[in-house]
Parts: sequence; structure tokens; C-alpha cells
Amino acid sequence: MVNFFASRKGIIFVGLVIGCLAALLQYMGNPGNMGICVACFERDIAGAVGLHRAGVVQYMRPEIIGFVLGALGAAFVGKDFRPRAGSAPIVRFVLGVFAMIGALVFLGCPWRALLRLAGGDLNSLFGLAGLIVGIWIGTLFFKQGYNLGRSQKTYSSVGLIMPLIMVGFLVLMFLYPQVTGEAKSGVLFYSLKGPGAMHAPLLISLAVGLFVGIIAQRSRFCTMGAFRDLILFKQIHLLSGVLALLVAAFVVNLILGQFNLGFAGQPVAHTQGLWNFMGMVLAGLCFALAGGCPGRQLFMAGEGDGDSAVFVLGMIVGAGFAHNFGLASSPKGVGPHGIAAVFIGLAVCLFIGFTMRKKAA
Repeated sequence: MVNFFASRKGIIFVGLVIGCLAALLQYMGNPGNMGICVACFERDIAGAVGLHRAGVVQYMRPEIIGFVLGALGAAFVGKDFRPRAGSAPIVRFVLGVFAMIGALVFLGCPWRALLRLAGGDLNSLFGLAGLIVGIWIGTLFFKQGYNLGRSQKTYSSVGLIMPLIMVGFLVLMFLYPQVTGEAKSGVLFYSLKGPGAMHAPLLISLAVGLFVGIIAQRSRFCTMGAFRDLILFKQIHLLSGVLALLVAAFVVNLILGQFNLGFAGQPVAHTQGLWNFMGMVLAGLCFALAGGCPGRQLFMAGEGDGDSAVFVLGMIVGAGFAHNFGLASSPKGVGPHGIAAVFIGLAVCLFIGFTMRKKAA
């Protein structure tokens, strides 16, 4: 059967849908210019299960759960469920940790960088520039034979572990729902103020996540891949979907009155251009070395990729480190620990890139 979503029209359709839904989720309660942010939402999940105690960013985001489970369903229907693992898992975990740290210095993943720009936040231009530079550095390693090794076919249970974890998270949400005025319900933590306290209705968020997971899995939507393919192969297939996301979110934001052009006073953002840039250089390099943006890693985890699941877990753990050790930025900017973490992360990534060249399995 022909896969419409794999065509040029299909990837553009997927980008348009994601852009529209992200802007609508913001309108229905998600934080400003954060209708969908994979890094921020994984950070909130880390807070919800107590990996950090930053009270303003604790909520079990249903969108992330939906991404994985939607991708799982699409993979089964499309016969794309292929359990695999064994491609340098510890390296992928470390890349996930530093990808999260870089994203939280910028305050957003590649998806949010686009959504911030679509909402008028000009600080995102520094982040997008950094993302592209980080991916470009990654392509230099690709040209020199960088390779994490081949994944091996494995048991179905391995491919189902991450979806089962997400099912567990969803069960916890229903067992311990948010109680008005209470910072904890059962084992889950809930923000009473700040971005974590801002969310669209649970079932709507879950439905959007499931739908995006389905169409993104079928289309192979990936922001990192879009820039990598442009740089390496001069191909714009994936990039057309990314640009469609930006345009759609911009138009819907205008219609809903959510567009505010400028640098100052943007929601959940800071104006330190250098560190917006450097944070995303680190994140972009991590995404490139790991083979996918944070959204794509979730979708691959849903289709049975255990290595992507390790990267996702690295990002969630990285969120815990980022807030427990004061590495994440705030609207006031980035602190000295965050700056140090960016340089350490870049050093680690360069070490990985140089030492894993010409190591193809």
C-alpha cells in the first residue's frame, strides 16, 4: 500500500497538522509558545515522578505518552514494528542527558524553537542558528565515518518496553489525578504555578499526542534530519515539513491572537542570545550524533527501537540533573553552572564524535 505520508505532499501535511495542533494546544491551556515541546514536556514528566523538585515544572504530559503509543499503533498497522537494540546504548544515554541540558539552557527543543518563532519570539533565531551549527558539526563527523554501530534484531519485548513505560505513566495519571490546590497526588507531583501548571485538558492532549505519533511515524518527520539532509545531500523533503509546521503555527497564532513580536517579555524564554545559541549547538550536535531529534526518538522508540528508548530515558534523567544541579535556564537567563555544563557537554560530544569514526559494524 502506498504511504501518502512519505510523499512530499504527505510530509507537508504532517508539518501543517503539527503546527496547527501545537498552536491550538497553547490556546487550550499549554504554556505560551509551548503547545508542544518534547524537551520541556519530558522535563515536566521527570518532575512529575520526582526526579527533580522544581515545583514550577512538574506534570505528567499526555502528549509524550501519546507520541510513543501513537507511533506504536502506526508501526503495527504499517508493519514497521521492528524490535532492535545494541547500538552503543551507553553513548546514546549520555547524548540524551546532554541534549536535554542544552535544550534547557535554550529553554526548548527544535519543535519549540520553531513554535517560539511562530509566536513572535525573536530569541528563537539564536536557538535555531545554534541548532543548525550543531547539526553541521555532526555532519562533519558523518563524512569521516562516524557510526554508533549497527542495531541488532531482538525480542519483541525489548521493543515494547518504552511503550509499556508510557502506559504505566498514563495509568498513574488516572490513578492519581491532579487535585486542586495540592502539589502531590499519590506518587505524582503537580505544579501549582508556572509552566507545569499550564496544560490543555488531559484527554485532548492525549488525543493530539496519539494522532501526531501516528502521522509522524508514517512520515519519518524529524527536525534534525531536515537540516542534516539539506547540509549533506541538498535534499529538502523533510525540511518542507518543518517549514510547513512553522507557517501553520504562525497563521493559527495570528488568528488566535497569540503572536507577539519581539525579544523581551516572551513566555518561558530569556534574552541571552549567546547562550540561546550555545545551548542549541550542544543539543543539535547531540541529536545529530544520536540520529534524530527528540520527537523522532520518541517515534522510533514506539516502533521498537530500544536504542532510541535509551536516548529518551537519557533526556528524562538529564532533566533531573539539569534542575537538581542548577543547569537549566530561567526567564532571567542561564547561570554559571549551566554555562559550564554546555562546555562539558560539547567536550563529551566531540570526544564521542572523534573516537567513533570509522567504527561501522
